[in-house]
Amino acid sequence: MTTILPRPLGLLILTVLSMSLAACSQDSEYDLVIANGRVIDPETQLDAIRHLGIRDGSISQISQQPLRGNKTIDASGLVVAPGFIDIHSHTPTLLGQQVNLLDGITTQLELEAGSFPVSFYGEHFRDGAQINYGSSVGHWAVRTKVIEGVDMPYIFAGDKILTMAGPAWMQAATAAQIEQMRLLLNQGLDSGGLGIGVLLDYMTEAVSEAELSMLFEVASERDVPLFVHVRRGYTGDPAGLVEVIDLALETGAPLFVCHITHNAMGGIGDWLAMIDEANQAGANITTETLSYAAGGTSISADVFRRRDWQAIFDISYQDVQWVATGEWLTKETWDKYAKEQPTGMVNHHYVKEDWVETALQWPGMMVSTDALPAIDTSIPTNPNIAGTFSRLLGHYVREREVLSLSDALARSSLYQAQWMEQASPVFKNKGRIQRGADADLVIFDAQTIAANAVYGDPYLKPTGMLHVLVAGELVVQNGLPVEGPAPGQKLLGSVSQ
Repeated sequence: MTTILPRPLGLLILTVLSMSLAACSQDSEYDLVIANGRVIDPETQLDAIRHLGIRDGSISQISQQPLRGNKTIDASGLVVAPGFIDIHSHTPTLLGQQVNLLDGITTQLELEAGSFPVSFYGEHFRDGAQINYGSSVGHWAVRTKVIEGVDMPYIFAGDKILTMAGPAWMQAATAAQIEQMRLLLNQGLDSGGLGIGVLLDYMTEAVSEAELSMLFEVASERDVPLFVHVRRGYTGDPAGLVEVIDLALETGAPLFVCHITHNAMGGIGDWLAMIDEANQAGANITTETLSYAAGGTSISADVFRRRDWQAIFDISYQDVQWVATGEWLTKETWDKYAKEQPTGMVNHHYVKEDWVETALQWPGMMVSTDALPAIDTSIPTNPNIAGTFSRLLGHYVREREVLSLSDALARSSLYQAQWMEQASPVFKNKGRIQRGADADLVIFDAQTIAANAVYGDPYLKPTGMLHVLVAGELVVQNGLPVEGPAPGQKLLGSVSQ
């Protein structure tokens, strides 16, 4: 028998039921609520006051109405943005992690140098990480194994530090060795490598046309990006860029040109125009810039050992700092360090401010740190590690007005995530503030954010970066590290997902 309720009573029951469901919805608690923040999502162009509900490490709700959570962060007057993705870092260490997080970096990737085997990468995080991390397959490490028979999985491993002085950095490979490298590169991708890292400028006379073509062929066949430090010419000579653009067009391999500003120098506009032309012709090429002007690398790098670096960079000894002490060098101290400490690092100051500003305005330009390894605060490094993104937001957005805030945030997270989707589907949920996205978030004061780290004093934390979350867990609170949680994940290529 079907009972039909009188119409007024039926409406009353429906109204009560609707009110009850609404109350249940309002009473449901999230793990964490970020309330009253200026939420900016560069992909959807959202820029408004919103409340975020976070559950199980993901963004579960984005609401114009207040939400209830087990914990609440009041972000009134603050910006809530996707956590920054550093696509070019060399500091997978506990100190590097802490300093990066204080600058809003939630994902730290080693893609220029890479590692092999990829399973080794992140040895300092084996007891847990607060930051997400991952690595490409390092061509140099594969080359070292093939040509020297030496296993050197990363630029530092245990107590071993790479010197870039062995046969792998100077000796041409035979056809058989090139095929052996091809096999190992594929093995590295099968193990979760996020593309292929190629330190071409560090072995500029060793890598033949055949070997370089093989690298592009593997990347094309596997549909993963190549991250290339192109061969450097004199004061911005584009020959090294032309070489890789031609191969990208020929093979269809995705190409990432590392720190273009530092290679193009005064020719940055021309270099970017060449990439635009290649992309219009069907290539898939992108690039990055740094927000600090100096270059940082090993004193034993090929450009210093075998080429006229003073002519290439248009600088001399007094423009170079010994990173470990911050001292400015002379010919005598340069020669001394090069002989006695060939693994030591230098900062060479040659990049001009207008080159960086030109690069930043290129559509799709990403910002990265190129941070050198940081082991202990008693041993200086470069300030990129602590101030790259706060410098971008403070200096180039607020002070110089080179970019809008949303543009700068896209260059800090969204573009990196979109590019890295070619390497792994995990990046589809990063670099965004959208329902279902990973709750890797930064909360900062746009009016005060600024870098404090400088050359010679590189570990000073930024002003205005207040809270950082990884997978919905606070790892920085009120500008201070939070000890304990280890929500960071090792990110692997699509083959291993």
